[in-house]
Amino acid sequence: MKKYHLLFYLILLNLTVTANNRTEALLSILKSNKPDYIFVVAHRGDWRHAPENSIAAIKSAISIGADMVEIDIQKTKDGDFVLMHDNSIDRTTNGKGYINNYTVKELKNFKLRYNSGELSKETIPTLKKALSACKGKILVNIDKGENYLSDIEPIIKEAGMENYIILKGRGSVNDVKKKLSLYKNIIYMPIVDLDTSGAIPYIDSFLKDFQPIAMEIGFKTDDFEQLSYIDKIAESNCRIWINTLWESLCGGHDDEKAVNNPDNSWGWVLKNKATIIQTDRPQELITYLKQKGLRKIDW
Repeated sequence: MKKYHLLFYLILLNLTVTANNRTEALLSILKSNKPDYIFVVAHRGDWRHAPENSIAAIKSAISIGADMVEIDIQKTKDGDFVLMHDNSIDRTTNGKGYINNYTVKELKNFKLRYNSGELSKETIPTLKKALSACKGKILVNIDKGENYLSDIEPIIKEAGMENYIILKGRGSVNDVKKKLSLYKNIIYMPIVDLDTSGAIPYIDSFLKDFQPIAMEIGFKTDDFEQLSYIDKIAESNCRIWINTLWESLCGGHDDEKAVNNPDNSWGWVLKNKATIIQTDRPQELITYLKQKGLRKIDW
């Protein structure tokens, strides 16, 4: 009997180490900017197979092999944080009203909807519960997190997730440095609309004074002069993050077009130096990248 107990313990220990090694390996590759590994970010989790911003959507994203999950947060009446994109629960649950009018306990009475509108058994998760589901398994991008840096800091640190959180925003270098003073190891990525007049000076300021690991780039069309500036960003050892969620974020090379012509969508953003892609079709994108030899990793 002792032999079986020991075997069970060793299996459990191996699973734990493997899980922890995954996030550590992903973090190492993210910082090294290896070109033969493209990061896949599951937008609001894998919401095609579970309600968006749910624990089930996070677990599904993990199971299909996504590297990062993007989650949205909102503040409740009692000062806690839950996962929700909208500031109301109308669209995604069987309830009505603004989140800041409910306590966490009250929000647990509602069920989340699938994208089809059908009700699930999933309830609105707290940020704490979501981070627990992610720990050791997947990196996390907290959208809207920049608005609540001081509020969510104790939640992130208590979860032991500071090293594995990615925040993004549009603030200046000086503003970002001030806001991040609470954190030692959190990753911050600036967001820039490349086809706007102030884009180049903004990019240059971050490359000079911040040296970000990555930069999120957006553009409405694919034929503007400043598009070539992506090369300078990439040459500065900075990853390019492109969202293929809808047309106006990636010059028309979005996920829906990728269903029938992936080379003209995901292939196009890859040719334009994207090494992080946020998608609403993580499973299909991972399959495509594997076929191209762009998911090489040593666990």
